Amino acid sequence: MALLDVSGVTLRYKTSSAVVTATERVSFTVDRSDRFVLLGPSGCGKSTLLKAVGGYMSPSEGRMTIGDREIRGPGADRMMIFQEFDQLLPWKSVLANVMFPLLTARKLSRKDAEARARAYIEKVGLTRVVDAYPHTLSGGMKQRVAIARGMAMEPDILLMDEPFAALDALTRRTCQDELLQLWSETKFTVLFVTHSIAEAIRIGNRILLLSPHPGRVKAEVVDVDKVSNEDGSAGRLEKEIHDLLFAGEATAH
Repeated sequence: MALLDVSGVTLRYKTSSAVVTATERVSFTVDRSDRFVLLGPSGCGKSTLLKAVGGYMSPSEGRMTIGDREIRGPGADRMMIFQEFDQLLPWKSVLANVMFPLLTARKLSRKDAEARARAYIEKVGLTRVVDAYPHTLSGGMKQRVAIARGMAMEPDILLMDEPFAALDALTRRTCQDELLQLWSETKFTVLFVTHSIAEAIRIGNRILLLSPHPGRVKAEVVDVDKVSNEDGSAGRLEKEIHDLLFAGEATAH
């Protein structure tokens, strides 16, 4: 059984002047330990899909399940990480920020929550700033705190909405490396949204390509983690994905 099953999902929302169709009959599955990437141009509905998986909006059509449970609202089994740096609570230290959802969800005692929070802070390499406050941290460090906070909940799936998009190129590359290193240690499941083909290839083992508004599935690319820069296969795949997205009708990879 797939961990996440999105079946024929159409998402619509109201603006002040119209009803917008963000996605149309989108289907995909995410297996445990997948690094599954939703890739497409701005306005294709990929972030809206992520919010729906997070339980923050309901499909107009279709169904979403995690395990054997239909998604009907937010839950501790899904943790979201956004690109904005202000997702941390400014009046709480790094340690308190990571502990906060553990205590709010009443998953652990304060002692156990602190121990788990410190363990994940160490995993993202921020032990030296455990008592610091968000305003003293760089953008990359704030994102690492957010990742530690999400992973500390040990959710079934981590939902990441362009988490590195606002970082400079060098910091973004470092954060990508750190995320992949964390994955190699714990094999957590991640659903990752990006509009960067290069980032999708670097992060994902499977990539779902979405068409421009409204988002429809154009293709799924599998075994992405088998390509490399050394033999040129990553570059060839990047061109192939670009052509699938922007040059006429797509076919499955």
